[in-house]
Amino acid sequence: MAVPNRPGEQTLSRIRTGLLIREARAYVGLTQAQLAERLHTTQSSVSNWERGLDTPRVDTLGRILQACGFEADLVLRHRNDVDRSQIVRNVAMTPGQRARQFQSLADAHARAQLATRVPSHA
Repeated sequence: MAVPNRPGEQTLSRIRTGLLIREARAYVGLTQAQLAERLHTTQSSVSNWERGLDTPRVDTLGRILQACGFEADLVLRHRNDVDRSQIVRNVAMTPGQRARQFQSLADAHARAQLATRVPSHA
């Protein structure tokens, strides 16, 4: 089964930005304080974003994700439109390139799963 490299189609109002920020930060192994330092803000601001007590503006969310090594792309298109650029990129790949891309995504997913596991305390 193919592993998606981004969440399904969502409106901005439905994105759980706190969870997105926490997962991006955890994926790269940053503490809230380290992320705050990269963003020139406070640890409490990062905490408030992650707990949903405050919602960053779209441009700030882009900077947060960038500080975690991700690129946030926002594409405005008609609600029922198709992302044709992704289709074009995939069609242009050789079968070997597609296989390597799939393996890379599967590996990234496995690393993300390991990074977000919470150890149980008995």
